Amino acid sequence: MKKLMLLAAMVAFGFTAKAQDFNAGISAALPIGDAGDSYTFGVNLDANYLWEVSESFNAGVAAGYHHYFGDSVEVLGTSIDVDDAGFLPIAAAGRFAVSEEFTLGADLGYAIGLSPDGNDGGFYYAPKVQYGVSESLDIVLSYKGVSVDGGSFDAISLGIEFGL
Repeated sequence: MKKLMLLAAMVAFGFTAKAQDFNAGISAALPIGDAGDSYTFGVNLDANYLWEVSESFNAGVAAGYHHYFGDSVEVLGTSIDVDDAGFLPIAAAGRFAVSEEFTLGADLGYAIGLSPDGNDGGFYYAPKVQYGVSESLDIVLSYKGVSVDGGSFDAISLGIEFGL
């Protein structure tokens, strides 16, 4: 029984010691390319959990919710309101510390299309550069893309990420 309690305490300590590897962030996104013609602005909520692979490289999992606001577009002289688009990206994440302050990273996976109807989602990719303002706060610049039927849904985002 004592060994079981000791093992449980060690496991609990291991999880709490790694709590700084959970990150959550929010960013503003500007749709570009074809998406920029139909969408005005986006808000991205992202979270990741990273494990230290080496002193300068972390890997893990990432997920989030990305919402893009539809615009009004002119089609043959008629104004049509474009429905908002929503994606739920689920990805593998990698981060490489270039220096104390700068980190290069990428998320690769699949973005589930949540809205509008007919949005089937697609392959998700998000290369990024992070600048560490403090030990638990980063500024993140990212290019986010989803390969969808007939093209891609792309955006540039700028936001903050908190280490929790």
